[in-house]
Amino acid sequence: MKSDSKLLSAPYTVWMTVFIVVPMLLVGYFAFTDKAGRFTMENILSVGQYSNVFLRSIWLGALATAISLGLGYPFAMIIARMGARRQNVMVMLVMLPMWMNFLLRTYAWMTLLEDNGLINNALAAVGLPRVHMINTAGAVVLGMVYNYIPYMILPLYSVLTKIDRSVIEAAQDLGANSVQVFLKVVVPLSMPGVISGVTMVFVPAVSTFIISKMLGGGGNLLIGDLIDMQFLGSAYNPNLGSAVSLVLMVIILICMGIMNQFDDGEANEAVQLGNVNH
Repeated sequence: MKSDSKLLSAPYTVWMTVFIVVPMLLVGYFAFTDKAGRFTMENILSVGQYSNVFLRSIWLGALATAISLGLGYPFAMIIARMGARRQNVMVMLVMLPMWMNFLLRTYAWMTLLEDNGLINNALAAVGLPRVHMINTAGAVVLGMVYNYIPYMILPLYSVLTKIDRSVIEAAQDLGANSVQVFLKVVVPLSMPGVISGVTMVFVPAVSTFIISKMLGGGGNLLIGDLIDMQFLGSAYNPNLGSAVSLVLMVIILICMGIMNQFDDGEANEAVQLGNVNH
């Protein structure tokens, strides 16, 4: 039986080795070597000069994640309270934009936000002044929220639909009002979905490059843009690009570790709360 399980896991082991372990080893090799292949720490030390790019990326990624959570949580709650058939329809509508190519979705926002785009033309048609929206940090955050909010809604919806109604009814029977039920029962029980959603939105948002390139112009350089420039741009320096990628991976791993700590604590609290109410 044990040998059978090892045999079944062999394809995944090969896949993980070829497409995860080997690329990470290559990134580590290039990060700690120069163009001649000699060991050096210069690439890692050079990453410090791009600290403003890292801070901007983390700030915009965190802002997009917070907005996605603020919009996605109530929307997921609304879906979770619907009937089964309507839930399926709403989930399909949430996923529908994801069926379209990522670049096309982002390019569509360019046509909406341009100075002569649809939004500004509509404002001018009703006598309102045009607003400069394209090539701004706000446009980048908007693109992040639009593209990644489904990854916030779906895990929240999955967790909220599994909350036992008897737990909520027990809290109401004990005298808790709607606000107290939400804060003391629903939020703790939904924290695994919150943590999953935050992780799934923050990680791609902080490392994105095509959104910032298309909607932010050249004035909103993010980590992804910096890495892209080192590998594919005129600056071509794969050693520095690998060092930046390595530092980014470390930052993401630290953030995920912190999130997992909150997840474990909230999950244990939710289990204890459920046991007490039952």
